[in-house]
Amino acid sequence: MIKSIGYASILFLLTPPFLDSIGSTPNVPSSIIHSQVKSLGLRENGRIHAWVYLSDKGTDQEELTKALVIARDQLTPRARRRRAKVLGNATVSFRDLPLSQPYLSKIVGSGALLRRKSKWLNAVSVSVTPNQLDTISQLPFVIRIDPVLLHRRPLTLDDGQIHFERQSEVSKYGVTGGDTLYGPSGDQIRQINCHLAHEAGYAGQGVIVLMLDTGFYTDHESIQKESIIAEWDFINNDSTTQNETAGEDSVRQHHHGTITLSVLGGYAPGKLIGPAFRAKFLLAKTEIVDKEIQLEEDNYVAALEWGEALGADVASSSLIYTDWYSYCDMDGNTAVTTRAVDIAVSLGVVCVTSAGNEGNLKLPDNPCDTLTYYVGAPADADSVMSVGAVNRDGQIAGFSSHGPTYDGRTKPEVCALGVGTVGASSLGADKYTHASGTSLSAPLVAGSAAIILSAHPDWTPMMVREGLMVTASRADSANNSYGWGIIDVWAALHYTGIAVEDEKSIPTEFILFQNYPNPFNASTLIEYETPFPTHVSLKIFNLLGQEVITLVDERQDRGLHRVHWDGSQFSSGLYLFQMRAGDFLRGRKMVLLK
Repeated sequence: MIKSIGYASILFLLTPPFLDSIGSTPNVPSSIIHSQVKSLGLRENGRIHAWVYLSDKGTDQEELTKALVIARDQLTPRARRRRAKVLGNATVSFRDLPLSQPYLSKIVGSGALLRRKSKWLNAVSVSVTPNQLDTISQLPFVIRIDPVLLHRRPLTLDDGQIHFERQSEVSKYGVTGGDTLYGPSGDQIRQINCHLAHEAGYAGQGVIVLMLDTGFYTDHESIQKESIIAEWDFINNDSTTQNETAGEDSVRQHHHGTITLSVLGGYAPGKLIGPAFRAKFLLAKTEIVDKEIQLEEDNYVAALEWGEALGADVASSSLIYTDWYSYCDMDGNTAVTTRAVDIAVSLGVVCVTSAGNEGNLKLPDNPCDTLTYYVGAPADADSVMSVGAVNRDGQIAGFSSHGPTYDGRTKPEVCALGVGTVGASSLGADKYTHASGTSLSAPLVAGSAAIILSAHPDWTPMMVREGLMVTASRADSANNSYGWGIIDVWAALHYTGIAVEDEKSIPTEFILFQNYPNPFNASTLIEYETPFPTHVSLKIFNLLGQEVITLVDERQDRGLHRVHWDGSQFSSGLYLFQMRAGDFLRGRKMVLLK
């Protein structure tokens, strides 16, 4: 039986965000251009950065099969195997098709500059003038235009973010406390019982981890260059993620990424050991660090698509986006990065991210005016593992952001050490530092997820997520500060609550699972289990309680049953599917989006 924790459904969203915040622009349909595109998307050069969402991929039915074969061949064999764990044989779909070239040509023909293309979102990020924006909005295949949001992340602990020691305070750590392997990093490893997994031989081998961050000082002694499979700078569009000597990067550009990578997978015996020091890595440089510490969302989305196609099993990001979102946007469906993370999970990638460092800020009088105290995007995603920070005594850090999400889900999922965590410093190849923030606790959990996959390569992302959550320190009393608590890698590795689906397994109770995918367009899978032969009725109702269709009405044997529903002939909206078997009656909600 495959179970899931809480509200963690896997989303297949194909529609743009901000659906509830429709504004108006003169002479342009209000349903096309978001009301704040021209303010939130405005940059210093006077141009507007915007997401343009398209109605379709421009592929007719005759070309579809050929296009899907091409899309499949563009995935690495490893990526196809990983997808098969959650998708079966249908490893490619609409979202893998390339964007329509005729559509792109017409957008460029308006004078727009293409910044990024997203197959998953069926959208392009563009740089345009106000007049060009209005021209694009009139194209018949454009269904929505939203701002590409700009974010700032201060680098001071007092402001709730990562703090790096001054160079004079950074020293080369030696062996301390008689710990000849972990050195100063022993506390962060032992607190989560990761050392026991290492002793058993699990250290992330056979797993590929995608890192999304500011850049990486790969010359550091703790970073094993032979473990790096590929790297890409999404800022300068080249293959170098370490600071470049041509002066294109800020002097501190790769500080943040260096420490997060080393905390997750560093290897310098006696100084620093990361949980997944035997994993392989894909390095994505996505965050622009300049005088205003800026980052644009489209780099993040592009990096996720890049890493997923190359076969990443785990994605780790210590980036939280809050400045232009409010708490009311933290619903798991609005932020671009949140939606991209959920898609990545639906394709088999375990996604781990920081919960955020806003926990010590005052709760706003009107939460929808700003975003403080609560988790930011993409930590609000329902399929992600968002990570809070604790100190060495296991107490929640004052800066660690809290839940719930706006729609009421408990956050964060889990915690790890994020106060005085030891990592590599980019100030020298043999320099190390202490740093604080959920930026440091997240890579500890991501590395632990890689360990779980080393031991259980057949586990899906939701299995890994469940294993780490239900074995954590507060699993019996989860709350919106600690989530399910401090992870226990050794216990998660031996978690037996998840049984990999086996056709021969015999259910012991009636269970109606959440449909998959949800939301969907236009077909979805409904699964349920029966512990003995019985008559089963499975029906779908609309919001008015009217029966839409009967899918099953017959006596069935015990076991796992699957039913596909094609909703192409029905209108978009919320539906209820209901299963009845003797005294058992259970219903669940699902959303059809076209």
